[in-house]
Amino acid sequence: MGEPILSVRGLTTTFRTETGVFAAVDDVSFDVAPGEVLGIVGESGSGKSVTALSILGLLPDPPGRIASGSIRFDGREIVGLPKKALRSLRGPSIGMIFQEPMTSLNPVFRIGDQITETIRAHESISKADARKRAIGLLDRVGIAMAGQRLDDYPHQLSGGMRQRVMIAIALACSPRLLLADEPTTALDVTIQAQLLDLLRDIQRDTGMAVVIITHNMGVIAEFADRVLVMYAGRVAEQGTVDAVFSTPRHPYTVGLLGSTPSLEREEARLTTIPGVLPQLSQILPGCRFAPRCGRRTDACTAAKPPLVEFGGGQRVACFHGDVAGPGSLP
Repeated sequence: MGEPILSVRGLTTTFRTETGVFAAVDDVSFDVAPGEVLGIVGESGSGKSVTALSILGLLPDPPGRIASGSIRFDGREIVGLPKKALRSLRGPSIGMIFQEPMTSLNPVFRIGDQITETIRAHESISKADARKRAIGLLDRVGIAMAGQRLDDYPHQLSGGMRQRVMIAIALACSPRLLLADEPTTALDVTIQAQLLDLLRDIQRDTGMAVVIITHNMGVIAEFADRVLVMYAGRVAEQGTVDAVFSTPRHPYTVGLLGSTPSLEREEARLTTIPGVLPQLSQILPGCRFAPRCGRRTDACTAAKPPLVEFGGGQRVACFHGDVAGPGSLP
């Protein structure tokens, strides 16, 4: 991998609650190269969205804060930057597609106003020129009659169209890095496929780097170059999509792949992962996946497993990572 456009090292993000301070993201490290697509996958509550919000400096403060670690974008440290400097990065340098467009779009403003506001906040451009660019953006993301749709309110659009508007806003200032937080959530499979095709085409045309956050291993297999598997705020496994899908080494990754439908397996029922994700206040020392793990030994509950390299960039945080589970080639 070339010089990373985004480098995250030892990121720990905490939230203060009535019962104490807990780490929602705990010592997370990864890189994203220019033009690369990194997929971050895990169950709801794994810390995926908090990681993205930490990168953009959008944590609700209080109660959330970056307790330690480094986030470097294009070689520049952005942890601790003043709010004005962070705002200048959002849009022209780093764009974001938020998880739920109906709550991310302002219901009382026309979508054209919301797109042009983003453009004019970062560029010296007239309203007329900003409107022309907004029409071009809507057309680019596949919205028919873009000139007329600019004057619609969010509630007048379908879920898929609202998500396309969110993509247009994220791309309005041609960012070099795009964070896509569950961009296909709550959409039917046909619309999901259309949006993934759209994002892939835009990524290839522009050469921007993408971090796509999802709980869907199928989306990772289809869209990403590398994958980062998170569990309870920590990195469980990371590597190329081919390596992780063909030889998963962390029991949690094996469970995620086993619970994903596959045309290559003939099974009456999908496998399930027993138990549930722990609450932050209930996390015990050792491996956080240990209470749900069939490979658990005393060592797993006594100490945090380090990330161990297994070749080809595949790294696993498991004391039994030398045993690969059944894979599912993407």
